[in-house]
Amino acid sequence: MKLKDFGERVIDFNCQLHYSGELPEGFHVLNPYFDNAETIEVMKKFYRRFYGDFNTRKFIVGINPSRKGAGVTGVPFTDTKRLDSVCGIGMHSAHTHEISSVFMYDMIAQFGGADQFYSQFYINSPFPLAIVKLTKEKRWVNANYYDEPALFEQLKGFMISSLKQHIDMGLDVSEVFVLGKKNAFFIEKLNREAKLFERLTVLEHPRFIQQYKSKEKQLYIDKYILSLLGNGEDN
Repeated sequence: MKLKDFGERVIDFNCQLHYSGELPEGFHVLNPYFDNAETIEVMKKFYRRFYGDFNTRKFIVGINPSRKGAGVTGVPFTDTKRLDSVCGIGMHSAHTHEISSVFMYDMIAQFGGADQFYSQFYINSPFPLAIVKLTKEKRWVNANYYDEPALFEQLKGFMISSLKQHIDMGLDVSEVFVLGKKNAFFIEKLNREAKLFERLTVLEHPRFIQQYKSKEKQLYIDKYILSLLGNGEDN
């Protein structure tokens, strides 16, 4: 039997991805692979183009997908604009602009471009599906897996299993790059319990940088690249 490359392993993971566990009242999980048939097609094109090899990659861990990023394209931190303009993969059923994607792809460009970046790094989240919550105004908005203690506890087992599956695809566990300081607090909890990674390096989340530190964006891009290349300061 032919050994599956990194990209095909990611595709298999995404195609079987399903959360059927409990959720606190007012929360809901969105699965882009069930909600839009084109998402599976563009996701497959992406991973076959950039991950069709047997490279061991370093892991960059986000929080959970947003509705306008991976919640649509199936590719973490990638909205439809960047999917098309940078990755060369058009999506016709949706058009999205996501601010975290803007930062990530500006950083990727300075790193050396998508081919070089994705040959060395894999991005995903402990909870790899989008989460939304119902507001008092009866509107569904993006939510994070740690927004309520009960939500984190109900998702914890699924997240540990998901992270282990990612690692088995061919990831270097000597160091993991965690996006967001609050995210890092909870990843540290998961890591203490499941002993997944040897070392956590924490970077500011792209959304935080774009929203609150946009004037210092270049400093954060430099910090990302230095850290990813192993030249950053310990966190």
